[in-house]
Amino acid sequence: MTRDLTIAEVRLTPILVADPPLLNTQGVHQPYTPRLIVEIVTADGITGLGETYGDTKYLEPARTLAGRLTGRSVMDVNGLFGIDLAVDPSRVEGEADAGGLRGVQTADKLRLSVLSAFEVACLDAQGKALGLPVHALLGGKVRDAVEYSAYLFYKWDGHPAGVPAEPDEWGAALDPAGVVAQARRLQERHGFGSFKLKGGVFPPDEEIAAVRALAAAFPGHPLRLDPNGAWSVPTSLKVAKELAGVLEYLEDPALGTPAMAEVAAGTDVPLATNMCVTTFGEIAEAFTKDAVQVVLSDHHYWGGLRNTQHLAAICAAFGVGVSMHSNTHLGISLAAMTQVAATVPNLHHACDSHYPWQSEDVLTERLAFTDGRVAVSDAPGLGVELDRDELARLHRRWTEDDGALRDRDDAAAMRTARPDWRTPAMPRW
Repeated sequence: MTRDLTIAEVRLTPILVADPPLLNTQGVHQPYTPRLIVEIVTADGITGLGETYGDTKYLEPARTLAGRLTGRSVMDVNGLFGIDLAVDPSRVEGEADAGGLRGVQTADKLRLSVLSAFEVACLDAQGKALGLPVHALLGGKVRDAVEYSAYLFYKWDGHPAGVPAEPDEWGAALDPAGVVAQARRLQERHGFGSFKLKGGVFPPDEEIAAVRALAAAFPGHPLRLDPNGAWSVPTSLKVAKELAGVLEYLEDPALGTPAMAEVAAGTDVPLATNMCVTTFGEIAEAFTKDAVQVVLSDHHYWGGLRNTQHLAAICAAFGVGVSMHSNTHLGISLAAMTQVAATVPNLHHACDSHYPWQSEDVLTERLAFTDGRVAVSDAPGLGVELDRDELARLHRRWTEDDGALRDRDDAAAMRTARPDWRTPAMPRW
């Protein structure tokens, strides 16, 4: 039977998802974070799913793109990237990307983050139509399971009193003992074999102590530290010296490629990034200056799964390692991450994932970590199914919000507890 793969409808559903009070150098996560769920429906009734950031600045170009897809073929993924989304540069150019923590925001980065969800939705629909998993559409898997790392955060025991929020079962982690306890709990629940600590929160000596405590508690397990560019070059070199032989890699210790190159020249500790290499145009400077040794890909940043493969191929050509970045996300994104990660031969580091921190999802069945890995689904498309009742509930939360939470702002969330808080100038230490 010949299927009609013409796009008949595109549904965009912004939602607010519960988020714990996780700390970073910008501030603290809000009690709810915005995400956007994309559904592309073919004339035959096949629905492809995608997910990306849900802040207001992403919704506007997403609505533009959705309005221009009706009547096009779901197979025409290349055509997506030729559509003018009319992103207003004045809204984003030069701003720090506080939500994604990926350096300076640009109109093109925003555009690619929107396109990523539509590309994934098209690939999901294609797979369902053809009876093939997405990894087959990307050339086939090279592994049956994808390894993920436990993502550790300094965190409060709950959101500030009086702030509406969902119950938080995790408790506080504000010192080395709290970080180790959090790591043990994540390992017991999900079997993670490597650990990444989100730093840039406390003075570097305190975070060095936390990493050393992790090394003592989990001997031989890969460890990472990510202060999101909060340190000067001298501070970065001091931390690298203190943790030489302890860290698998040090992620974005200093802000920007020139500073990272200085740090790289002064240490043998590998440097990773999801801040100074987030577009293809940023690769040349970083690689020729040997500023980074590992790039954390993120299909939301790069424009989808195929661009993630292109990035991995370039990294392989330059001898640069590949891992995978994560921001607050749900199961659709985790399924997409797993599908593309399964196809990348040179993925030699466990991927990041916030997913264990998200108590809510829009899938009928949560994806599971077994021994720190997610099995690669061979079901058609992404291999996941949308829970429409839960999607509707999370969308109601978004519609009932007065606008305060529709744009992620970690600094504003911090001011609910500390009214004098301002986003720190970088470097912070």
